[in-house]
Amino acid sequence: MASPTDAGGGGRWQLLQPSIGISAMHMQLLNNDRVVIFDRTDFGKSNLSLPAGNCRRDPSEMALKVDCTAHSAEYNVITNTFRPLSVQTDVWCSSGSLMPDGTLLQTGGFNDGERRVRNFKPCSGTGASCDWKEVNMALAARRWYATNHILPDGRQIIIGGRRQFNYEFYPKSSDKNVHSLPFLVQTNDKGIENNLYPFVFLNVDGNLFIFANNRAILLDYARNQVVRTYPQIPGGDPRSYPSTGSAVLLPLKNIINSNNVEAEVLVCGGAPKGSRAQAEKGIFLPALNTCARLKITDPKPNWVVETMPSARVMGDMVILPNGNVLIVNGAGSGTAAWELGRNPVLNPVIYRPGNKIGSRFELQNPTKIPRMYHSTAVLLRDGRVLVGGSNPHIGYRFSGVLFPTELSLEAFSPSYLENPNLRPTIVSPGSQTQLRHSQKFTVGFRFSGNLNPNSLSTTIVSPSFTTHSFSMNQRLLELPKTGAVRSLGKSTYQVEITTPSSGNLAPSGYYLLFVVHQEIPSQGIWVHIS
Repeated sequence: MASPTDAGGGGRWQLLQPSIGISAMHMQLLNNDRVVIFDRTDFGKSNLSLPAGNCRRDPSEMALKVDCTAHSAEYNVITNTFRPLSVQTDVWCSSGSLMPDGTLLQTGGFNDGERRVRNFKPCSGTGASCDWKEVNMALAARRWYATNHILPDGRQIIIGGRRQFNYEFYPKSSDKNVHSLPFLVQTNDKGIENNLYPFVFLNVDGNLFIFANNRAILLDYARNQVVRTYPQIPGGDPRSYPSTGSAVLLPLKNIINSNNVEAEVLVCGGAPKGSRAQAEKGIFLPALNTCARLKITDPKPNWVVETMPSARVMGDMVILPNGNVLIVNGAGSGTAAWELGRNPVLNPVIYRPGNKIGSRFELQNPTKIPRMYHSTAVLLRDGRVLVGGSNPHIGYRFSGVLFPTELSLEAFSPSYLENPNLRPTIVSPGSQTQLRHSQKFTVGFRFSGNLNPNSLSTTIVSPSFTTHSFSMNQRLLELPKTGAVRSLGKSTYQVEITTPSSGNLAPSGYYLLFVVHQEIPSQGIWVHIS
């Protein structure tokens, strides 16, 4: 096992749970500060028991026909506790995203799960009324390694998957069809694929940016037309599964008029061509050590390439409340898939998109736990990042292997949490506030230091569905101020801001709202925009 690399500039790790009984292959934060976590069901027994008599009975299951262990759990962030959930069909390498009402819509998987839709609605109970609900044969095509994204009209689009060169929508309403997407044929490397879990982002014009392998398009999904083809990423190496880099849509700013908003995508890491074939022979090629940025709204966009502090494959990218990006988890060589990664990268990196090129990366303090294949990371309301998972084996293996199955949960606290006295505190509105698009509203906050109004911003972040090194539906918007910051006395201030103007910028749903002063965010509050 690799030893930690040199300690970086900041950040702190905390072990939250030594074991939650399952490995966190998929994670989604809900608007009640609970995280739904799940693994595949065909591993055999997990280390988390279901309530008595609540066994899963599935004659088509390949591991256990009767399974009395859980393969999903709900983690309560506030109390640092967890409970088993009962998922009925195989969610291995599935996808998902939140619906506008905050329900997790979770789609596809393997075997009996490949055309299933599962719903998990935020709730406070502990029994059958607060658990997964499943709908059989709800998808038009089998979805395994697909990507979901919420759309401005509240539907989800489900794109691709193994041997699926198409997309569909859910709920079905009037469109029950599967729509052909030749781009996924063009990016399919025979025998390896390298176009699974494509990186998908809603552009500010309402079209979808889709990146697979080493190329990207802009898709008008309503008309099923490619309206733009972007240049190939420099070097031509693949970045999507199983070459598994990661990607984010960088913060959207100046959003008063969506016609003038710049949108920029950042793609980091991955594995060079031929990595999987070599790894299967026991030769583990160094991962890619580059990131590439592309302004997808520019008339003539070109990728700008930067070098990371270290190479990384299977890394997760998490947008922090201040607009910086955390790159965490992964390996320094090899590729995704069973047993094919080596040299765990234990040091996260902070990427500062607003800095000049050459000064954007900051190495962070290392974890002691390798997070390899099937690791995850999600932003929490308090500004920490929840990190879990890592299981490169077909089944749970805790000894006799390079990287044992990991059932723990950790939290990474960025350096902005080091001094609580420098954090703003939101006092109004209250959490779960209902807002509309293009609505002016006032945020009240306390701050005991010397306030610099020019260094104050308000951001909203959508909670993402994370699996296989990609956070689906992740986006951050900086809300425009409509007036000066006002002092109300006793270290209390207020600022009037405006919500995004349309679902193209911010699809209806729940967001975490933060007040940020000199890159230090408050705790977030939940707001709902519709």
